[in-house]
Amino acid sequence: MFAVYATRIDAEQPLNGLELGERPEPEERAGWTTVQVKAASLNHHDLWSLRGVGLGEESLPMILGCDAAGVDEEGNEVVVHSVIGESGYGVGPRERRSILTERYQGTFAERVSVPVWNLLPKPAELSFEEAACLPTAWLTAYRMLFTNAGVRPGDAVLVQGAGGGVATAAIVLAKAGGLRVYATSRDEGKRKRALELGAHGAFEPGARLPERVDAVIETVGAATWSHSVKSLRPGGTLVISGATSGFNPRSVELNRIFFLELKVVGSTMGSKDELADLLAFCATTGVRPVIDSVLPLDRAREGFANLARGEVFGKIVLTP
Repeated sequence: MFAVYATRIDAEQPLNGLELGERPEPEERAGWTTVQVKAASLNHHDLWSLRGVGLGEESLPMILGCDAAGVDEEGNEVVVHSVIGESGYGVGPRERRSILTERYQGTFAERVSVPVWNLLPKPAELSFEEAACLPTAWLTAYRMLFTNAGVRPGDAVLVQGAGGGVATAAIVLAKAGGLRVYATSRDEGKRKRALELGAHGAFEPGARLPERVDAVIETVGAATWSHSVKSLRPGGTLVISGATSGFNPRSVELNRIFFLELKVVGSTMGSKDELADLLAFCATTGVRPVIDSVLPLDRAREGFANLARGEVFGKIVLTP
C-alpha cells in the first residue's frame, strides 16, 4: 500500500528522512481492526517524529500520521483515537500509553490498524476531512480549554501563535464556548484570520492586552512564555501543550508565578471520552475545523514543507 513514512532521523533537516512509497499491509493482531483511510491530517508531532522526538532509529521505517477518519471492516464510518494503550485494550494493561507513530504504524497510508477500542463513530454532519482534523490538535485544544484551564462562559483567554493547528482550534472552540478570546501572531494576515474566526482582538506577540486574562493557551513556548505569564490575572492559569519555539525560556518568571498564585498546567492530547464529546460538540453546534489545504497523499512532502515553514493557517489534510 502507498504510504508516507520516516526512514531516518535528522534533527536539523527533518524532511531529509521523509519518504513516499510502498509499505507492507497492516499486520493482523487480536483485538485490532484495519481502517480504510479516507482522510488524515498533519500535525507538528509528525515533524518532531522526523527529528527523533518520540521516535527512535530502532523503530524505523515508521509510517507517520496520528489522525484519521475512514471506514472500518464492517463498513462503518469511524474516527481514530490515536492514543494507544489508554485502556490497555488490544495491547495489554502493562504497556505504557503511546501515540500512533511512536510505537505503531501511523495513518498516512491507504490503511491503518488500531485496537477496535480506539474507534469512534464519525458524525454524519462531519466530512471525512473535517473529522480527520479532530483527534490530535482539536482534541488537545478542547482539553486545554474545558478540562485544564477551568474557564467558564464570560471568561477571557489568550491564545498564543494564531495559525497553528491547536491555536486555531482554541480560538474557534473558545468563541463557541462563550469566552472572550485574544490571539497573537507575528503575521498580520494570520491576525486578520484570527479576527475572522471570532477572536475579540489580535495582537503582535508581546503586546499589551485590553485586560488580564483568566487563562492562556500556550503552544509556542520560549518565545511567548514571558508574555503569557504577564498577561494572566492573579490566580489565572497557563496551560501548555507544546513549545514549537523552544523548551527553555530566558526567564521563567517565578516571582510572578508564586506572588500572583498563578497555575501552570501541562496538557497532552485528550481521552477517548473527550474526543467523543468534541465530535458531538462540533456536530450539534456547527463548529467546524479550519482547514488550510487538502492534498493527495502523494503530495505529502509539500504539506510537510509548508508546516515546517509556518506557512499554514489551520490543518493540512491528506487524502489517499
